Amino acid sequence: MSTYPNFAYIAGLIGDPTRAAILNSLLDGRALPASELAYMARVSPQTASAHLAKLVEGGLLGVETQGRHRYYRLASAQVAHVLEMLSTMSPPVQVRSLRQSDQLKEVRHARTCYDHLAGQLGVEVTKRLLERNILKEADGEYQVTAEGEAWFQRFGIDVEAARQKRRALARPCLDWSERRYHLAGTLGTVFTKRLFELDLITRASATRAVHVTEKGKEAFREYLGIEL
Repeated sequence: MSTYPNFAYIAGLIGDPTRAAILNSLLDGRALPASELAYMARVSPQTASAHLAKLVEGGLLGVETQGRHRYYRLASAQVAHVLEMLSTMSPPVQVRSLRQSDQLKEVRHARTCYDHLAGQLGVEVTKRLLERNILKEADGEYQVTAEGEAWFQRFGIDVEAARQKRRALARPCLDWSERRYHLAGTLGTVFTKRLFELDLITRASATRAVHVTEKGKEAFREYLGIEL
């Protein structure tokens, strides 16, 4: 009998195409009903329910009940991190239509990676934060400088409060489309949440892509010198 963890069980759960589609649909951090997940995975509601039950049993999904409705979400940021890391090792997407090509361009430009900003924009933001000494690299993680604390405070983010969370404050997350790092951890989460609150970015309807608003373009230019 093996004394090592049975990761083949988890790999089997993720490896099924329908379950992989469901997990991918939830990588933006939202909780979605079974009917919507069935539509996204292109299977019947009955088939989706069977797959959802296996994902919940395997600890990859959590489920919330509101009245007669059940909403599913990724069980944790750790699950999202594993899925994103697998994405960096996966072969490129085979584009088969103009619509798919357009969606892929949007996703590559800016998207959410579970609960933080990713894609070309996420990578560029992280690069500018490092160049401007708002963040610095240390021991495989990011640290907020004294100058950075003041910068985030002006942006409406309390870094000290973020430090009290159980997750790492700021860590690099390898971006599957850019093969470079973007900001993750609690700080990446609250920063992205603040972008939504200020209406600097908005969610796309059909994918994990996010769109930068006109107000957002001005803010990225003012705060980080990023031209969009």
